[in-house]
Amino acid sequence: MVNIPKTRKTYCASSKCRKHTQHKVSQYKVGKASLFAQGKRRYDRKQAGFGGQTKPIFHKKAKTTKKIVLKMECTECNYKHQVAIKRCKHFELGGDKKKKGAALAY
Repeated sequence: MVNIPKTRKTYCASSKCRKHTQHKVSQYKVGKASLFAQGKRRYDRKQAGFGGQTKPIFHKKAKTTKKIVLKMECTECNYKHQVAIKRCKHFELGGDKKKKGAALAY
């Protein structure tokens, strides 16, 4: 379980700041795929008509997790950058902090 606070004081690389500032943290999500991207247009053109599946479909998935990518936004200049952290099965943003010496709760 990885728990990350919703705000983090970290370096802002924009030309306006170039210092450590408070950043809003959110999780990166993949956007909706465009129908008009060149690869999608080429794929659709190749698939059209008779002839079945023309390109390989990947089935041998080896990984069980994805690398978590954090999207940081500077609160002073709104500069955004992304930071990848390690793989984890459970990711939480702004959850309760762990207390020292507290009993394990299941």
